[in-house]
Amino acid sequence: MGIQRIEAVTYSIDNLEECIRFFTDFGLFLVEQTDEHAVFETLAGQALHLETRPGPWLPEPVESGPTLREVVWGVDTPEELARLVAEAGRDRTVRQSADGVHHTVDETGFGVGLTLARPRKLAVEPRPANVSGTVRRWNTALDTVGQVRPLRMCHVALNIPKQGREEAVAFYTERLGFRPTDVVEPMGVFMQAPGDDDQHTFLLCHRPDRAEVNHVAYEVPGFDDVIEGGNHMIERGWREARKLGRHTIGSNVFRFLHAPCGGRVEYAADMDRVDDSYETRMHKTAPPHTIWALRTNRDAEARAR
Repeated sequence: MGIQRIEAVTYSIDNLEECIRFFTDFGLFLVEQTDEHAVFETLAGQALHLETRPGPWLPEPVESGPTLREVVWGVDTPEELARLVAEAGRDRTVRQSADGVHHTVDETGFGVGLTLARPRKLAVEPRPANVSGTVRRWNTALDTVGQVRPLRMCHVALNIPKQGREEAVAFYTERLGFRPTDVVEPMGVFMQAPGDDDQHTFLLCHRPDRAEVNHVAYEVPGFDDVIEGGNHMIERGWREARKLGRHTIGSNVFRFLHAPCGGRVEYAADMDRVDDSYETRMHKTAPPHTIWALRTNRDAEARAR
């Protein structure tokens, strides 16, 4: 089948201590730490690498300051991995590191890794919800979810220049097997990995007209986790990047935070799932960013001034 999921992401950073504190507060598991780098994991076994001295297999950064340097994609079989490595390497160098990851670069300059997927089975019990006519919770009061623990990295969004955007998308669709699910002409292309059922696994966004990391999204079990996770991060001193809302494309509930490693991270829940019968949607104009977003009286008062 091909690519199944995001296997790892690597950032080059300045302040290791600050980044460790951020992702510990965010709910990831710290599994390795030295004076120069740290590795976190999701419950699904995906890795987040934070590097103060990035390795030689990474390309030059596409922007100044802390930023995302590479996304490693997990592939289902050795045969598919070999095929994809050959496809990626038709006109560029692919190098294999000691850990078995094949490293190259995409059209924009972001690092692309390919390796065998090593999924960890998730045992998730969503909170039972009650509504008149459908009662799933009897004689049990809810409590806080506690420390939010992201299940997995569910999608990556990268900003790219407008010039060359067709070639940037084609690298992923024609060589690595992604399929467009929503094409928003003024904004970008949402894509799904062959082995994923999320409405999108990847977004190349050309609206900003520059190369930079946009965000990495982390799935959490439900709505409460999105809200409580964001509240906890704010209480710990981190800055929210976007108000609570529900996206139009993908339909997921979201909450964004500015990350000291560059770009933003997103708590995400209740993403649309789509199969092969889902047809690519073409948008001549950008649909509204959200179905809804949190508003208060202060927002209305600010608009009136």
